[in-house]
Amino acid sequence: MAKKSVKDLDLAGKKVLIRADFNVPLDSDRNITDDSRIKAALDTINYIRESGAKLILVSHLGRPKGQKKEEFSLKPVAKRLSQLIDQPVKMADDCIGKNVEEEIDKLKDGEVILLENLRFYSQEKANDQDFAKQLASLADLYVNDAFGTAHRAHASTEGVTHFLDSAAGFLIDKEIQYFQKVLTEPQKPFVFILGGAKVSDKIPVIENMMDKADSIVIGGAMAYTFLKVKGVDIGSSLLEEDMFEVVKKILAKAEEKKVELLLPIDHLITDDIKQGENVETTESADIKSGWIGVDIGPKTQKEFSQKIKDAKTIVWNGPMGIFEKDKFAQGTKAIAEAIAESEAISVIGGGDTAAAVKKFKLSDQMSHISTGGGASLQFLEGKDLPGISALSMK
Repeated sequence: MAKKSVKDLDLAGKKVLIRADFNVPLDSDRNITDDSRIKAALDTINYIRESGAKLILVSHLGRPKGQKKEEFSLKPVAKRLSQLIDQPVKMADDCIGKNVEEEIDKLKDGEVILLENLRFYSQEKANDQDFAKQLASLADLYVNDAFGTAHRAHASTEGVTHFLDSAAGFLIDKEIQYFQKVLTEPQKPFVFILGGAKVSDKIPVIENMMDKADSIVIGGAMAYTFLKVKGVDIGSSLLEEDMFEVVKKILAKAEEKKVELLLPIDHLITDDIKQGENVETTESADIKSGWIGVDIGPKTQKEFSQKIKDAKTIVWNGPMGIFEKDKFAQGTKAIAEAIAESEAISVIGGGDTAAAVKKFKLSDQMSHISTGGGASLQFLEGKDLPGISALSMK
């Protein structure tokens, strides 16, 4: 995928429209509680700024559903970005229109303006071509650095590329490089770790990984459907009965392709997830009636960790249990620690998996942590991402 990089563009004196992912969490006073997405865009922002271009930043925030609401304004982002780049970031009152055009015309080389929330317009998500054209008319060039939205064909990710010469920012460049490395030429043994709640969410990724991984390690609530199909008692744990036939096919395919498929051999269980007062560890893979699996047990942690230790390439998508609750977080933590100690190339899917690694303060010990949950999953499924496919070729 030889897409143009920001380094391939002649930037000096140009107006550059940059799609960033500034969808940051805010508290009730509209203070940013985690600025990592803003920091992730800094390399691209600073490179373009120092190249003497005028920067026009666009993003969405939250789900305003096509209505202008102050609670979804990007003003807190403009304030934080100003601090991070140590220069004022102008805040526009809209993302299209005459006022915005006039503000952009006033920009000097190296100056930055942040436009208001794209999703104040329903045309953004609908990939409306007129809306995309209006956005594109504000600039000379387009750079996409919002990997978190690259799996969506929106006006600001796909639409604008029909009207402007376009390129990937450094963040998207890095994501492409890491995912291509593990998907096209992984060092062996390649261990793929899968968790999360539902089998139904992960079928395409399991099928794609069958042709690439040496071992597939399955934890999280999705493991209980696999165990049930294998005749294991799972108590009152989460079960997707409509996935039985699919799981049988996955198990058969793994055997046929000689892909090792590892499932939990013991569990942490409770009789009440909300209260979580009664917690036990099972002796085997079986869970007694009325009890619910909430994490992998110590024997499973040891077995999975050994598999990770022997790996040369690791991709991890989905937690091993309800890691948000400290009582049920040990399995996910054990996997994160094993990957951190490993010598392997490690790629961590975004979303919950990235949040877990961050919670255990192990982010800097991973080779790459993806900034997009849905986008990384789509990459692992082997699908094209519209926001990347649409960019200009070198």
